[in-house]
Order: sequence, then C-alpha cells, then structure tokens
Amino acid sequence: MDGITQNIIKLKPVFQERIWGGTKLRDSFGYNIPSETTGECWAISALKNGDCEIDNGEHKGKSLSWLYKNRRDIFGDITNEEFPLLVKLIDAAENLSIQVHPDDKYANDIEGQQFGKAEAWYIVECGEDTLLEIGHKASSREELREMIDKGDWDEFLNYINIKNGDFFHIPSGTVHAICKNTLIYEIQQSCDLTYRLYDYNRVDNKTGKERELHTEKSIDVITVPQITNKASSPVREKVEGYEKTIYTENEYFRTFKYDIDGEVEITNEFPFILCTVLEGKGTVGEEEVKKGDNFIIPANYKKVIILGKLSVMMSTV
Repeated sequence: MDGITQNIIKLKPVFQERIWGGTKLRDSFGYNIPSETTGECWAISALKNGDCEIDNGEHKGKSLSWLYKNRRDIFGDITNEEFPLLVKLIDAAENLSIQVHPDDKYANDIEGQQFGKAEAWYIVECGEDTLLEIGHKASSREELREMIDKGDWDEFLNYINIKNGDFFHIPSGTVHAICKNTLIYEIQQSCDLTYRLYDYNRVDNKTGKERELHTEKSIDVITVPQITNKASSPVREKVEGYEKTIYTENEYFRTFKYDIDGEVEITNEFPFILCTVLEGKGTVGEEEVKKGDNFIIPANYKKVIILGKLSVMMSTV
C-alpha cells in the first residue's frame, strides 16, 4: 500500500478531436496527438469516454475510474459515487460554440447524471487580440428568449479581451465560449454535458451537417441576469525557491499554481491533488516530471518535495 500512497500517480492523457481543434497540444506540450484538429487533452479524467490509464506504480495499466472505485483510500475516502473532477488542456484553433452547462440539479433531474458542470480556465497561451465570450446582456428571461429567437448575437453576447495568465471562474448557467487562438488549462466538475446555443452555422466535415443545437435546454439553465465576469484576482505568496498563486476556492474545486525555481515542500492536507506541469521539469519525490506530465498526489502522501525549475497547476476538491 505504501508504494502507491507515498508516491505520485502518473496518468496517460486521452485526446479528443474537435471541429475547432488544432496542433498546439503537440506544438506546445509535445503530445503525440491523433490529428491536426485535436481540440482537447483529457489530462486527468475518469469519465467513461476518456478514462485515463495509470502510467506508473503497482496499478500501472489500470484506469483512473478503476482506481477510484477500488482504492478509495487513495482519494481520502471521499464519498462521491464518481470521481468528482476533470482536468483538460484545450486548444481552440477556431471559435468554440456559444454554450452553457447545467448545474447539479438539472443534470441529475433531466439528464440522469450525478454532476453538472462548473469550470474554470487558466489562459496558458493566447494572441494579443484574443477574445473570450463570457456572460450575456439580457436583463430578463423574456428578453433572453427574444434575443436568442431573433439570433441577435452581437447584441446578446459579451466579449472581453484576455491575456496569458488570466484566470476565469465559469459557474454553471454561464453563457461562454473560448475563442480562436487560445490554449487553456481547464478544471471542471466531472461532466461532459454541453448545451450549444449557437455554432456559427458551420458544417462538420465528418458528417456533412451542422452540429446539433440545444436551444430550449440552454434557455432552461442560463442564469438571468448574468453579471459580466472579469479575470479573477489571484492571491500570491512569494518566498525563496517558489511562488504560490491561489486562483479560486469554491464549492466544487480549488486551484493554485506553484512556480518553482529551487525546492518547495508541500504539506498535503487534501484528499488528493491533481497536477499538470505547464512549464519546465524537475522531480516530485523520486519521480521525474516535465512539461505536459499529469499526475495525482494521493491522500497519504503528506509531505511532497518538488525540486527543479517548473510551473505546476494544482486542483483539488
């Protein structure tokens, strides 16, 4: 038991091709992507259509969902029936659809799923003039429906400029879209429910048809009115050898980043910590890690020493 609980658990990512995807997951992270339209790296996932394989230790070759089901002690004996979080890296070479996600209650009542989808984004790379669609301008549900029925997207949608290092919390019910030329780290509830509101009338080359829209479900779950979100204001702690940045602490997840140039000892007080190396290389305990590696710090790994020059994004419940 000590061999697994006192060491990090490395995972093999799962890649998803998307109509809006590109090649940055290969170009920036060195991943062996399946095509030139690879949109998503499911870096740490236990969903059935993207269940990551363990890549080290005594459970090498098993899936994350298997590990969660059979070794709940590794995850602090949390009581969620399913693994609660999902980490992605997303390459938007083109605009994603204008979309919205349901909350837990709607996902459970209407879709029969345990989790809705609240999420948050860290902007890894973007161009100087890159936009993000977040929020809407309807003041009432009647106005919301009227603007959507008319297709009055320019008046309805709210766009803001973004830059590298920005962080955005996207609660369920938020109208949003990642826009082209953006590479992001995403932490979210473990849910793949997306309701498309508008998709630019584009045709999927594989099917020859426009992708399905979910107008009525979108209207059901959109929060009205919706205050326009700005980038979160992070809290930074800088000491010799590292800087820790706390981005969010909400009811579903908390996310923070360590920028390390030297050594840091982390006291793990959480059921688990999901880690993605965004830059550099180093060691975590006795394991070597590098940019693009994804791993879990389990519950019983209480004192974690990270050494090197690297940036590690971390999320937990």
